[in-house]
Amino acid sequence: MNLFLSEIKHVMNPNIEVLGVSGWENSDLYTIVKDKSPTKIFLKNNEEIQLAQILNESNEIVLIPCKEISSNISIEKLMNAIETHDHVVIHESEKYTGYVDAVAFSKQLINAYKKMEAYFQTVLQTIDSSCTVIDSNENVLIWTEGAERIFSVKQEEIIGSKITDFFHPERLELLKTVEDGTSVTNSQHHAREDLVVMINSNPVYLDEEIIGAVVSETNITSQVRLHNELSNTTEKLFNLEKEVNKLIPSEDPFIAIKGNSSTLKKTISMAKKAATTNTNILIYGESGVGKELFAKGVHSIREGEDAPFIPINCGAIPSALFESEIFGYEKGAFSGADQKGKKGKVELAKDGTLFLDEIGEMPLDMQVKLLRLLQEKKFYSVGGTKEKEVDFRVVAATNKDLRELVEEGKFREDLYYRLNVVSLEIPPLRSRPADIIELTHYFLYEVSIKYNRPIHGISQLMMQALLQHHWPGNIRELKNAIERLVVFAEDGEIKLEHLPFKVDGVNPSPSKQLPYFAENDNRALSERLEEVEKEIILQQLEQENGNKLACAKKLQITRATLYNRINKLGLNV
Repeated sequence: MNLFLSEIKHVMNPNIEVLGVSGWENSDLYTIVKDKSPTKIFLKNNEEIQLAQILNESNEIVLIPCKEISSNISIEKLMNAIETHDHVVIHESEKYTGYVDAVAFSKQLINAYKKMEAYFQTVLQTIDSSCTVIDSNENVLIWTEGAERIFSVKQEEIIGSKITDFFHPERLELLKTVEDGTSVTNSQHHAREDLVVMINSNPVYLDEEIIGAVVSETNITSQVRLHNELSNTTEKLFNLEKEVNKLIPSEDPFIAIKGNSSTLKKTISMAKKAATTNTNILIYGESGVGKELFAKGVHSIREGEDAPFIPINCGAIPSALFESEIFGYEKGAFSGADQKGKKGKVELAKDGTLFLDEIGEMPLDMQVKLLRLLQEKKFYSVGGTKEKEVDFRVVAATNKDLRELVEEGKFREDLYYRLNVVSLEIPPLRSRPADIIELTHYFLYEVSIKYNRPIHGISQLMMQALLQHHWPGNIRELKNAIERLVVFAEDGEIKLEHLPFKVDGVNPSPSKQLPYFAENDNRALSERLEEVEKEIILQQLEQENGNKLACAKKLQITRATLYNRINKLGLNV
């Protein structure tokens, strides 16, 4: 039987036989009814249909008038029919398919109610979050254990009482839901002065009339406080960084980006050209390629010395805190908020750069508000009534294909075109083998100084392993790998076994140490790198038996590039 008895077939008894009225003697009917039991016998005469039933006391046959209805009517209409007739006969087209007995139907309704109640109570006992249900008179009908934990109010104290006896009406989103049918999804709300919750609420309708409301709450007070502390720390760090930068002589803003490959240089050149304008810039690149370094480089070129650079990671902020994080909030905007209010990232970026990292992760509802901000440079703080105006430049970054997200309906097309005025694509590390060599030496030097562990050099075998790795985490992964090698180094020697990835296809030729930073070696880094590059090309050519095309493919460069490097390095091959 269906739990909710939604159709007549769920309550109908199919054991039925309908006979014509004429020609039957009581004795014959008695025999038929008795022999056919438990099948019910009904007699049909024109528009009238009757149940033939034996009286237990006298064994006489009595004919009880019944109601005849179609099988496609609703349960509600069936209940109306049972109000006037104890038995209702069901027909479908020209065929009688069953009957409904009022007593049996009542038992089925009671059993269905018990089942629903059992499931309902189990659900309430199972869910961990807070769930509250009130009726249209604001009386509490349901108060789960989750609600007890969050609000410190026991079930026996609040169930049956008005919810306004325990909470101020102005802090009850549930009352608005009962009054006007407003639904709320993933909304930050303050139920008490010291409590911030994430709520979802919906009205309960019965016959198009609101009879109550349901709300679920998740306590996010600690998240809000932690996020506020993190924001304050970030702001202090920015101010400290600004003071430190004043003491450092100005230099190439892209100098922090290490690498000399042609693809990287081309990307830097494009970034510098774009930085001479105030246009929006969208940076594409896999995780770990240094998108924020490019954004800071653009900022340094086109903004003043004291202009703020405000980064915000769109993938790291809970959706409920997004609006207050970007636009800030006024004093008393919600419980748990800073009593003085708080400036949002947009306001902090005034006359500077707002860096929107992982823009593809921004919730769709916030994309609408961001689009308006970019178009009008005006916004409202959370809880504010006064429109604020702010001027800033935008640099966005993503590791996703925004065009694909637009087609999937996960990113607004109008916002995409607003951001994608100038796009830069940072090449992944695996497509820049020359940069792998330079970055490896740079990180070895940096990390060895950090941990005071001098490294004597790096073997050809080790460099070959690093060059053949795919580097899905790009520069960040390379730096972590080098740091791991230095940490586990013994007597200044780094070993293949300490690499954090499996090494396949590396030629186990005798290990030869390449110069890294030896005593009395005063050569420039470029000269040392050339020596390393010579060794790599020679070893690779030897492995490929002098086949330059195969060598170029292994090094992931073109054959023309290989010939150029051989000539420039003066190799006799």
